[in-house]
Parts: sequence; structure tokens; C-alpha cells
Amino acid sequence: MLDLTNITKVFYPGTVNEKTALDNVNLHVNKGDIVCVIGSNGSGKSTLFNLISGTYPVTNGKIIFDQIDVTSTPEYRRAMSIGRIFQDPTKGTAANMSIEDNMNTAMTKGMKGLRISLNNERRALFKELLKPIGLENRLKDNVGLLSGGQRQALTLLMTVISKPKMLLLDEHTAALDPRNAQIVMNLTERFIKEYQLTALMVTHNMQFAIDFGNRLVMMDEGNIILDLEGEQKSKLTVDELVRRFKNLRKKTFDNDEGLLTRD
Repeated sequence: MLDLTNITKVFYPGTVNEKTALDNVNLHVNKGDIVCVIGSNGSGKSTLFNLISGTYPVTNGKIIFDQIDVTSTPEYRRAMSIGRIFQDPTKGTAANMSIEDNMNTAMTKGMKGLRISLNNERRALFKELLKPIGLENRLKDNVGLLSGGQRQALTLLMTVISKPKMLLLDEHTAALDPRNAQIVMNLTERFIKEYQLTALMVTHNMQFAIDFGNRLVMMDEGNIILDLEGEQKSKLTVDELVRRFKNLRKKTFDNDEGLLTRD
């Protein structure tokens, strides 16, 4: 599904501010994988997502997605196959549009020149799709009236119904309170299963990373330093994860939050 080969990203090359954000990274993601990506701030997690989605060009290396070289493919074209949800709940929806109009836009994504009008049949479909997030009776409401948790849940639903081949979850619960974060995580797991998606999720929550998905990738200083799956991942604990980091990198942080959060 996804192959990153010798990926390097250097910002401000040749200047006093030159910074290597990713250093010769290699990663293979199989179709159906659900990969949690963890690491400290500045470890390269967001840069990794920005390169996969096409937000940034690579400095060196190659990106193969679904057997096609997309290294030079612009972001808007990759967006037809790669859905991304950000930490900010306001980024994935249009606040001044109704829920049904937002849903209609998501369902027609990629259909050039095609405008499918809203009718009773389509509204009935939207009501059914919105039931898992409890918004089935609010089709006419503007999205700006929703809470952050509701809006992120709607963004998640809109992304999956646009039928991406891969889902990038970029700390998509970090801005939510614990209750809503858990609700959105439960919906994430449900939708990924129902829509049979491949997914990568950046998180600072170690317990989410341990409990969710079949693989766990740890990054530090622009490198992938740990890649666990299956039984190795399922037997992990938070303390074991912190211990492995310290043993691999021979360093510690001022506090646990410097690496990840526990809840």
C-alpha cells in the first residue's frame, strides 16, 4: 500500500537554520494496517504525514502509494486517495454550511463537474450515516453550532465516506476533553473496520497507541527507532514502552510528558 524509501527532509538547506527533520527513513505499510506513530515533539511525526500527504516535497527518497510513484504528485491529487484529519476540529468542515451540505460535499469529492443535489433519498442516507455520531436529526444545523467533539466526529465520518484508500489521523483527539476523545477514538475504530481502511495515527497518548491498531512505530530525531506489531505490540505496557525508548536512545526526558502522555 505505502512504501517510503530513504526519505529525507531538510528544511532551510544551506542556511544557518538548516534542520534535518527526517533522516533516511524507510517504512512499509501493508493494506489494512493500522499504525500508531508516537514520539517526542520534534521527532518527525508531523513531517512524516506532511510528506505522505504531499504538503511538503521530499528532499531525497521515494514515496510509492498503491504501486504508483507519488513522490512528485501534488497534495490535491493525493487527497483523492489519502484522507487526513487534523488536531483542530474546525479544519475538516465548513462552519457556515449545514451538516447536510458538508456531507454532500464529502460524498461528491473527486467527482469533477458533478453536483448531486440534495433530495429526500440523499437526506435519508445522511440520517442513517449520522446515527453513530448522534447527529441524524440535525441535518439543517450549521456545523458552527456543534461542539468540538461533535465536529471532529463529523469530520471523521465525512472523511471515510469520501472513500480514501488511506487515513492519516494527525493527533485528531488531542484538542478534545477525555470523554470526547474516547468517543472519537471509538468511532475511529468502528469506521476503520466498517470501511476497511488502512490508517496511520499520530498520537501523544501511549495507552491509545498500545490499545489501537496492529502496529506501533516510535520516532525520535527524524528516525524510526522502533516498529512493533502483533503479539509484540499487544503485550506492551506504558512503562515498558518508556523503558524501551530509554534503552534505545540512551537518554531520558525531564518528565514523562516530554515523550508522551499516559492518559
